Parts: sequence; structure tokens; C-alpha cells
Amino acid sequence: MEFLITALQGGLASLASYLAAHVLLCLVPAFFIAGALSALVPQQSIIRFLGPEAPKWISYPAAAGAGSLLAVCSCTIQPLFAGIYKKGAGLGPAITFLFFAPAANILALSYTGVALGADFAIARIVLALSFGIGIGLIMASIFHADDTARLADAQTFAAGEGISRNTWLFLGTLVALLLAGTLKLDFLQTALVQFHLPAGNAAAVQNLLDRWVPADAATGAEALSLQGLLLISMLAAIGALAWRGLGLIENGFNRLTWASLLLIVGTLVFAATGIQVTAAGLLITFSGRTLAVAVLCAILLPLARRFDSWDMQQWLWETWRFVKQIFPLLIVGVFLVGVIRVFIEPAWIQAIAGSNTLLANLAGVAFGVFMYFPTLVEVPIAKMFLSLGMHPGPLIAYLMADPELSLQSILITTAIIGKLRAWTYVGLVALFSTLAGLTYGAWIDGTSPLLLAAFIATLVGGIIGATHLLALARPIRPT
Repeated sequence: MEFLITALQGGLASLASYLAAHVLLCLVPAFFIAGALSALVPQQSIIRFLGPEAPKWISYPAAAGAGSLLAVCSCTIQPLFAGIYKKGAGLGPAITFLFFAPAANILALSYTGVALGADFAIARIVLALSFGIGIGLIMASIFHADDTARLADAQTFAAGEGISRNTWLFLGTLVALLLAGTLKLDFLQTALVQFHLPAGNAAAVQNLLDRWVPADAATGAEALSLQGLLLISMLAAIGALAWRGLGLIENGFNRLTWASLLLIVGTLVFAATGIQVTAAGLLITFSGRTLAVAVLCAILLPLARRFDSWDMQQWLWETWRFVKQIFPLLIVGVFLVGVIRVFIEPAWIQAIAGSNTLLANLAGVAFGVFMYFPTLVEVPIAKMFLSLGMHPGPLIAYLMADPELSLQSILITTAIIGKLRAWTYVGLVALFSTLAGLTYGAWIDGTSPLLLAAFIATLVGGIIGATHLLALARPIRPT
């Protein structure tokens, strides 16, 4: 019984800390961006740049470039990946986008350089770019017949209209909202207004939450704040209102629609506001981030009015569809991660990852999957393990795998592209993450860079050639 209670507490603590700290300012805008991509962007525009018939020298760099601008984790990127995939992006470029955005976005690279050093940042971007494009090419080769069949009808219309100016402005504002909520820039973190709000019981409630959901730096578990508890409550209220307010939007706007949207805006602004429990009550801080989120939400209203009502209904319906498809899997995955994390000691990983061996790099990959951390949290964890004696090779393997793979992201990817494609992708990420660790570790240990480059080129070329021959010999049917 004690075993089950411990597992349950771990799962609930993981879920509570994740929902309170990471969903609202990154995942919520990502869902709306995905809905806009699906409803407002003409299919032929996606096909032109990311479709299977687009030149590879355009589609794959475009996918990596788009991913580099988004400071998101493997869960937040899923609705965006689903959006471009549904709109006609080829499997290969879509996979490159899915891989590159969490692994080597601008924020992750800059943070890695500051915390771990320029060598790790350079290795991370070079390996992520080369392997991200490589994995995309391999996936496109293996499932070429399936992808061609999936987009057979869409190719006929690939030369149609482009993206309108209104759509660009609307999408740009949504992306700016996502970035304003996630970037750690000085002007966003600067306090503009601060004041104390009397709340005599706030400290007692926070102490109770600290006992229920304690922080643990060794495992990456985060505490649940009073603000986080309120945000979870607001998120539940949004779900209750949106079930009919957005779920029935095809029948037209209703009172619950407006209530849902107003609550979403209020929740985002509240999430961007600093609330700290003190002895005197609550210290409320309105920062540059609070102002930016509020202003961008306000700008969305006049921009939305430039579209027809039907377009806006489609946007909200597609957003809600992505939420129903992805969010439940996210909840299940985060809960399972918390359960598993309780019974894995970080010291076990460190004990077998002190040298650049195959087993050590596989351990780094496994650690990244089962000890999943939200975006950027993997960097201080990596710094901690580096100080404990983990070899730089397995550390790079971990940094490559952790942003890409987690139980919840695997479940979501499976729902989007099917089991066979998803597990093929998982296997390739695990393989190339291990290869990245072995390569970087060998370079650190003094192996000739030319010899390493020749080895990598030969191995990757062999894998691509073998998968191409396999695809020609036995095309895989859609699942």
C-alpha cells in the first residue's frame, strides 16, 4: 500500500507542478497557433515550402529555421507539428521541425552557452541541425509512398493563393504572445509596479502546499505555489466553459464562447503576473511580461475582426480539436513520468555515465526520456550532473534526447502520425542521440575530428541508403 501511495503522490505532484508552471504561457498560445495554421493558412502555402515535392534545400532549412524561433519543449511543439502536418507539410520537413525546435531553439542554445560553455552550445546546434535534417530525410525515405498517397489530392492545388497579410499579422501576434510568455529577457522580467495585498492565510496555505508537493532539485520536481494552485483552478474552469463554448462553435458564437475567451485572456495575464507569498500577505508584481501579454491579447481582438465570422469559428474549432486530441495524452504522460521518476535515483545514472562508453550514452538517452524536464530545465540539471562527474559525451546524449522524447510526447506523436511512424522516429532519435554523445565524447577524449567526420558520414550515409532500399523494396502502407 505504501508503494502505491508513493507512486500516486509522485504522479500527482508531477502533474500539479507541470500544469501550474509550464502549460499556460507556452502551451495555450501554441494550441491557438496550431488552430490558426490549420484554419487560416491555405494548404498550398504549406505545401509550397514544406511539402514532399518542395526542393529539399528549401523545405528542410525552412523547417529548421522555423523551429529555431520557438522556445518550446517536446509537448508544446506537438500542436504546432500537428498543424503543419495536417495542412500538407511533407513528413520529412515536419519531422525536422519537430526535432529541431525543442533541441536547438535560440533560447535553449543561448542558455546552454551561458550555463555549460560555448563548446556545448556549438555542439548542440551542429548535431541537432545535422541529425534533425538526417532524421527527416530518413523518415521521408521510409514512408515516401505513404506520404505521397496522403497528399495526392493536395498536390493538385499547390499553385494557388498564398498567405494573406491579415493572416500573417494574426499569426505573428500569436507567436509574439508565445515568445512574450516564455523568453527570459530583462525588459520582460523588469518589475513595473509592485504592491502588497493583505492575505493572512496565504503563508499557511503555501506551507501546506510545500508539504504536499515539495521541490526536489535532484529530480527536477518543482513545488506548487499558491499562484500555481489558482492557475490550475482557472485552467479547469476554462475546460468546463470551452466544452460547449468552443466545442460547439461551428453553430456560431455563444455566451460560453465569450466567457471561455475572456477567461483564457485573464488566465494568461494572471500567469504572467508575479505573486509571491510573504509574511505580510501577497507581493503582487506587474512586470514587462504582464504588460506584453495583456497588450498582445488586446491586439488580437481588432485583428480577429478583419476575418469573416466563419474563419474565426473555424480557428476556434480547430484549436479545440487539437486540445481534445493532445491535452489528455499530455496529462497521462506527465502523471506517468512522475510515477516513474519517484523510483529512479539520479545517482544510478551518474554511476554508469562517468566515461564515454556505449552503455553510458544509452543511459544518458534513457535518463532524458524517463526523467523528462520542461524546456530549459534540462540545462541546469545537465550542469549538476557535469559537476558530479558525468562525461561530456553522455551529457550531450541527454541534452539531445531530453527535449525530444518523453512518454507524453511519444503518446501525442503516435496520435498524430500513427504508431509505426512515431516509434520509427523514437528509434531514430535514440540512435542519433547516442551517436551524438559518442561523437562529442570521442572529440573531448582527443580523437581526430577528421576521423570522426568520416565515421559519421559513413554511418549516416549507410543508414540513409539502407532505408531508401528498404522503401523501394517494400513500401509501408499507412497505419
